[in-house]
Amino acid sequence: MKILVITKRQYTGKDLLDDQYGRLFEIPAELANLGHEVTGIALSYARKEEGLYQWSNRPNLKWHSLNALPFGLITYTRHVDRITRNWKPDVIWASSDMLNVILANQWARKNQVPVVVDLYDNYESFGLSKFPFLARQFKKICREAQGLTAVSNTLLRKVERDYGRHSGCQLIPNSARTDLFYKRSKSESRAKLGLPEEATIIGTAGAISRHRGIEDLFKAFEYLASHDPNIWMAIAGPKDNFSKRYTHPRLIDLGILDLEQVPDLLSSLDAGVICNKASDFGEFCSPLKLMEFLSAEIPFVAANTGDIAEHINQDERYLYRPGDWKELARKIETQLTGNLERSTLPKARNWKDSARRFHQFIKAVNID
Repeated sequence: MKILVITKRQYTGKDLLDDQYGRLFEIPAELANLGHEVTGIALSYARKEEGLYQWSNRPNLKWHSLNALPFGLITYTRHVDRITRNWKPDVIWASSDMLNVILANQWARKNQVPVVVDLYDNYESFGLSKFPFLARQFKKICREAQGLTAVSNTLLRKVERDYGRHSGCQLIPNSARTDLFYKRSKSESRAKLGLPEEATIIGTAGAISRHRGIEDLFKAFEYLASHDPNIWMAIAGPKDNFSKRYTHPRLIDLGILDLEQVPDLLSSLDAGVICNKASDFGEFCSPLKLMEFLSAEIPFVAANTGDIAEHINQDERYLYRPGDWKELARKIETQLTGNLERSTLPKARNWKDSARRFHQFIKAVNID
């Protein structure tokens, strides 16, 4: 099958092509590994190197990068025409935000190619939703597309409630690179990153921002550190201005790590934390970090938003109410005892399973 993927290039704090990370790279890559011909178009909102991206170990996968400015949006249709001149796709998988879904649908209608819309987040929580004409058109496309995939059940329920779509939908939750995130030696991982070997370390990796509820972790850490001089915190990821101002003598900020270093940070932790807020973003997301914690077998506590509770079989020991840093501190203390039986937790999903689920779905909605 020939699959065209339409998406933006920068998402979840990463660059789709430079970092080769996350849902919008891994699922197309695994579809290519399954024998499909996959071509992607990544629209960059920052000035990046344009053109063709290929990898010798991925013969069935190619990506094209196009800068949105100054002329990319004007020439977008012409760009897709050129890429597909001798390669007409059987289906378009359109994701990342309202604009890319609309661009994909415009080209698909002109060329009579079925579209499957993918929601990896609630796109109504993104800045583009402030343009009413985009939001209205996006909802209409979601309602009328050949199929729709979503990262969470809460998003699927929103699609049914707010967009009026009641069939042809499929849950495809986030997964993990199980070849990269696996149980490792804590002492070896700490040595690689220069972390104190004998300390009790809590922390997280990802977006370190107030928008994602990181204030809960900062406050919980301050409380725990004031009662135990051996507790440290290690964090890594892009930070907002609020987070940049936070300091503590036992806070280790590792900055933005390469993907290959993130498993060592997680494996260095005695307890990891996944922060979030009960917001238009948080209530519909499916944090990739959860799958990575599960895959690496790291003790963790997560904000109870979206589908988190469903993913971990409603086990309250791993959950805290977003905004309640005192509960978070108590749950971290419980994790630090090391006495929790992990048998209630599911195994991490991998991206190959996600790709198979996508292929089965597009066959079910009569795309083949």
